Amino acid sequence: MEQTADIALIGLAVMGQNLIMNMNDHGYTVVAYNRTTAKVDEFLNDAAKGRTTILGAHSIEEMVKLLKRPRKIMLMVKAGKPVDQFIETLLPYLEPGDLIIDGGNSHFPDTIRRTHYLESKGLMFIGTGVSGGEEGARFGPSMMPGGSVAAWPLVKDIFQAICAKTPEGEACAEWVGSDGAGHFVKMTHNGIEYGDMQLICEAYQLMKEGLGLSNEEMHDVFTEWNKGELDSYLIEITRDILGYKDPETGEQVVDKILDTAGQKGTGKWTSQSSLDLGIPVTLIGEAVYARCLSAMKEERVAASKILSGPTFKFTGDKKAFVEDIRQALLASKIVSYAQGFMMLREAAKEYKWDLHYGEIAMMWREGCIIRSAFLGKIKAAFANQPELSNLLLDGYFTDVIERCQPAWRRVVAKAVEAGVPVPAFMTALAFFDGYRSARLPANLLQAQRDYFGAHTYERVDQPRGKFFHTNWTGKGGNVSAGTYTV
Repeated sequence: MEQTADIALIGLAVMGQNLIMNMNDHGYTVVAYNRTTAKVDEFLNDAAKGRTTILGAHSIEEMVKLLKRPRKIMLMVKAGKPVDQFIETLLPYLEPGDLIIDGGNSHFPDTIRRTHYLESKGLMFIGTGVSGGEEGARFGPSMMPGGSVAAWPLVKDIFQAICAKTPEGEACAEWVGSDGAGHFVKMTHNGIEYGDMQLICEAYQLMKEGLGLSNEEMHDVFTEWNKGELDSYLIEITRDILGYKDPETGEQVVDKILDTAGQKGTGKWTSQSSLDLGIPVTLIGEAVYARCLSAMKEERVAASKILSGPTFKFTGDKKAFVEDIRQALLASKIVSYAQGFMMLREAAKEYKWDLHYGEIAMMWREGCIIRSAFLGKIKAAFANQPELSNLLLDGYFTDVIERCQPAWRRVVAKAVEAGVPVPAFMTALAFFDGYRSARLPANLLQAQRDYFGAHTYERVDQPRGKFFHTNWTGKGGNVSAGTYTV
């Protein structure tokens, strides 16, 4: 059997099929394999019909024999045990220098483990985030690879050929870092996606419940927003959703959708990682909890018949308030990204990854779900100051926040007055106010901890790192507990 194929892909769901077609469009010979081998034949006789450089394999052995050395095999299978199972199935057929690529949404600790495991056997491993959905996979996704550093030259040309490109022609696929770095960056991307979506939904709810705007009016609003600073894929699709009517009934489809949101876990992982790292990624956390609250549909319906809120009717200039909402959305979005990049910076320290934040912003510039013109500003911020500690401190973002701050505060205040829940807007503003505060009430909190648990505290008139304990009641003694940080 002639070894002519450049790469093999296992898993022929829509994402896998579309990636194969994309690779083949760019001149690569690809082997297609699926555990249920009937899907291989279906794919070859349907989407890949007539493509002589897409080869089908009906066994792992056949697939491996078709590949040029060093062999490159990409898994597009469900995260978790299926990835480990396929790795074990592949191992007897591979030799040192071969490469396995996991293109699913795996949790980054699994990618760290798999990288070290395969390297111990002389093989290489890449865990790459692939964002952009089915259309992105077919015509140009954002790709975030990390793992065995020596593996990048083997797939760089393929990944950068098939990925999305920025308006300047830059490939939205670049090496992220060792072991789990790629999947960590993809996880953070998905967390930011959760935050973006929740903010847009809160803007929608404010206009719908607070201002009484129709879907057609909101369609027009999002159309205008997509022409300016908020220009992005998520604003664009929200515009389309609000303008869409069932072709048969003429009814607005969005109004027929049950208000319970699902999730696949990456937002939760982002929130959990932020707690592990001690970074206040509060907006993404609220976005995850908002989905959890939405899932309590029956309980919310029952509660709505018992619990009452304010009687509210908007009086004022609706057009002006819509502009306030736009500015509040922009400011909150900046906070969301600032928090995400704070977490990336801390993760780089914790896991010893050499992350390049401007390149990460560039990878997200096109192809992925959070793609937006806004990301170009983030890339520029890190290009100007590679050691920038927080996006809020970049001149461009500082100016935008200062400009939007009055509107942001008016929107949060009016939402509270109207009884419209806006947890993401509120937590973004609370973080901003906390971050810009030279003094927070944690002195009292430390006193409370020392009072009930002898946890000690530092003093403003003494060097950092020197700890004190007070016998607050005269009965507690002078023995203190060990100190710790979160």
